[in-house]
Amino acid sequence: MGKKLKIAIVGAGSTYTPELIEGIIKRKSVLPLDELVLMDIDTRKLDIVGSLCERMIQAEDMTCRVIKTQDLDEALKDASFVLGQIRVGKLPARVLDETIPLKYGMIGQETCGIGGFF
Repeated sequence: MGKKLKIAIVGAGSTYTPELIEGIIKRKSVLPLDELVLMDIDTRKLDIVGSLCERMIQAEDMTCRVIKTQDLDEALKDASFVLGQIRVGKLPARVLDETIPLKYGMIGQETCGIGGFF
């Protein structure tokens, strides 16, 4: 038996996480996942998004174990791959990233343009 495949998603409370899970599910025949760890510091978001991701995995009859945690060390331990999603300053910072550039006639997108540099 080969090494077990563990994927850890840090920042798993993000609403983009189900999209990541969908990609994993679509590739389940070539990505034999044994363990999926969903980690976030925001318990509320982790519970909501993480529970959806658990249901997605179960609906596909995937046998991988799904763990939700706030413990970064637990998430990273023996991980084969780590995917990170971060929003420094959370949503209030996103508002600033998108609105400050507009005052100066610039596009204020949160991920690209001047907003993305903030």
